[in-house]
Amino acid sequence: MSLARCISGLIDKFYVKPFSTIFSPQIFRYAACGGGNMVLDVVWYFLVYHYVVAKQFVVVGDVVISPHVATLLVVFPITFFIGFWLNRNVVFCAVQYSGWRQIVRYALSVVGSLLLNYLCIKFFVEVCGIWPTPAKALTTVVTVSYSYVAGRYFTFRKQNS
Repeated sequence: MSLARCISGLIDKFYVKPFSTIFSPQIFRYAACGGGNMVLDVVWYFLVYHYVVAKQFVVVGDVVISPHVATLLVVFPITFFIGFWLNRNVVFCAVQYSGWRQIVRYALSVVGSLLLNYLCIKFFVEVCGIWPTPAKALTTVVTVSYSYVAGRYFTFRKQNS
């Protein structure tokens, strides 16, 4: 049995009421994979920040990178590719596009998510006057919704037969 099928099977064991009455199986898998990847991102960030970068500034040539940014630069590619693999093989597994075409589309959707995060947090805090933490929660709802729609209808959409 493949790793993707094992992960799908594990996620599907938790697809019971009330979840099965609220979410489609695909949305539930998307939430589980995204949530798992988010937890993995935080764990990787902690480990890299404390034990690899060791809370030190990183010097690359003439550029000095702060420890938190250096850690982000190490961890982001890891969770980017894990997120891509999970979306391709667990969430939207019926898609048959080439991997390169999908990964470019996935990268574009991630850039869109980053831009949307920035614009929403600025809008909610600076225009609407919402406190930063609730604004971040609202931003997350908007960004996750965008990300799912982008994945389903752009990055991993089914080919017309």
